[in-house]
Amino acid sequence: MKHELLYKPNFTLARVLLDPGEQVTAEAGAMVTMSADMEMKTKGRGGIGKALLRSMVGGESFFQNTFTAGANGGEVTLAPNYPGDVVQLHLEGNAVMVQSGSYIFDTGEIDISTKFGGGKMFFSGERLFMLKISGHGEIFISAYGAIHMVELGAGEEYIVDTGHIVAFDETATFKVTKAGSMKSLFFSGEGFVCRFTGPGRVWIQTRNPAMFLMAGR
Repeated sequence: MKHELLYKPNFTLARVLLDPGEQVTAEAGAMVTMSADMEMKTKGRGGIGKALLRSMVGGESFFQNTFTAGANGGEVTLAPNYPGDVVQLHLEGNAVMVQSGSYIFDTGEIDISTKFGGGKMFFSGERLFMLKISGHGEIFISAYGAIHMVELGAGEEYIVDTGHIVAFDETATFKVTKAGSMKSLFFSGEGFVCRFTGPGRVWIQTRNPAMFLMAGR
């Protein structure tokens, strides 16, 4: 598989070139174009139980599409729902936690499950559940705006507004706290934040979709 990410970082489009028989699995609705001889199959990934949990509490689609290239290879282009950036993450048996709605597609032997993010996530305005993506292969995730990656050393702390989190390594721990005092909680416009502790990487989006929707009211 070869790929290129076009029109970064505002309106990124992933162009994926597949050799004969190669496959890519994508979130429902992510496909923009595909070669005429590309085969597409739709199913609930990981069985009914995992697919239902991912759909009901993870905010993802019940069904995913698998694209298989024909005898001459083929091309498929994929894009996220939000205008913004797309990055590729390489997995070698490790796992990353991905914010609901950010997963686009993957190649290789990848497992996607749903994990509880913590009760305070509800009060922060974010989803209670995140996607745990693990295995061997490549995954592609998206953001609203550009993506900024921060790598934390062991014991190093970093604070991120909950609305700007895209993904983080499972090795990084976090807790949801107030940005400041109770007065700051209600009047600063910041509210709740995630305090991450390394080691691990954290991927951050430069724009907050919830704040964008509030500004348009």
